[in-house]
Amino acid sequence: MAVQTPSTEQEPRGPVGTIDAPRAGRWVDVFDPEDQAQWAAGGRRMARRNLWWSIGAEFLGFTVWQLWSIATPVLVAAGYAIALDQQLWLTAVPVLVGATLRFPYSFAVGRFGGRNWTIISALLLVVPCLGLAYVAYNPGTPFWAMLLIAATAGVGGGNFASSMSNIHFFFPQREKGAALGLNAAGGNIGVAVIQAVTPFVVVAGIAATTARPAIFIIPLAVLAALGAWRFMDNLAEARSDGAAWRAALSDRHTWLISFLYIGTFGSFIGYAAAFPTLLKSQFPDVTLTIAFLGALIGSLARPWGGRLSDRVGGARVSIVAFAVLALGAVGAVVALRMASVTLFFLAFMVLFVASGVGNGSVYRMIPAVFRRGVADGDVGAGLYERRITAACIGVAAGIGAYGGFLINRGFAESSKAFGSLQPALWAFVGFYVLCIAVTWAVYARRGALGTSERI
Repeated sequence: MAVQTPSTEQEPRGPVGTIDAPRAGRWVDVFDPEDQAQWAAGGRRMARRNLWWSIGAEFLGFTVWQLWSIATPVLVAAGYAIALDQQLWLTAVPVLVGATLRFPYSFAVGRFGGRNWTIISALLLVVPCLGLAYVAYNPGTPFWAMLLIAATAGVGGGNFASSMSNIHFFFPQREKGAALGLNAAGGNIGVAVIQAVTPFVVVAGIAATTARPAIFIIPLAVLAALGAWRFMDNLAEARSDGAAWRAALSDRHTWLISFLYIGTFGSFIGYAAAFPTLLKSQFPDVTLTIAFLGALIGSLARPWGGRLSDRVGGARVSIVAFAVLALGAVGAVVALRMASVTLFFLAFMVLFVASGVGNGSVYRMIPAVFRRGVADGDVGAGLYERRITAACIGVAAGIGAYGGFLINRGFAESSKAFGSLQPALWAFVGFYVLCIAVTWAVYARRGALGTSERI
């Protein structure tokens, strides 16, 4: 009779790669936000945890991205000899670099994982903070060096694309508008915070104190990296899908939505970067302590744009947002002709509100456009849809941000060629009208996409 020896194998510990038992590195393999049972059992809790830490990291990213939008006029007030055109270059270059970095940052989520890339991107924010501190303590810094240091702030702009691409995978279709709106708004508020805090912590006439906000961000960036390491997750399904990216890049809707995002996010970040400088150059007696209000209300408007679009459709909300943007630009022209600081300020507040709402509505259109034809319960098609949507989000985030650079340079060239900002504002009005026509013709017109689903 054969003698059985006790098995030395350990009892299985249960499946790994689940929400409750992720693999090493906090990798989650088994997750479908459209599975309502899993969503209720722990999916919602995980998604919200990742959302809040993502918001915190993105908030710091935007804060760093727009450091020079408020540091530039403060340095000028402290005695730095920087001409208006140079000032607008210092505020525009970080926008340009940030827009460009959004493309590789989008791929980074699939390559490294959303949690892992949040750690890396948060730590990169330390570099531009140290750079601004150097400029603040060295009044003789040449303009070319300031421009180079300002360019490093672009790493903060890249955070948006990776954060939005990552969070998109965590939420079901019915909640994407609100989730993406909150995630983006949390980042956008960083612009308002840095513009609000800097004038209050800078001692008048002492350039070195401009470094205070930048230095304060450094420990917060380290804290964000530690929080992401401890509390965020990597989703296996968020891996880069070459087929999805190729499909997104070959789909005309990716480019049409990117065009529309130039009009909304490009407007928000462009006006946010330029507004303090424009306000001070056109009305020298005004205090910079009110400049942050534009970015603040634009940021707060973004999630409402997403929520409203969840109800009535992103295309309809976008058309209204573009119409209000056009009216706001016309109001700014009238204010300049009347030399009215009050009307100028109010016109820009209208521009910020409309751009914020439009940011939420255009981004809400993306999953709706690529959701067409995907049947409920079709897991394979649903995953592919989420990946092609993430690819489109990355492309739109980068291209849209270039609009901010164009707005800054538009104001600069208009001022140089005509001695006024009015020609640039009229050009923006024409662009918003074109955006209305494109949105209506492609997405809002009855039967435009051959589907009854609300876009």
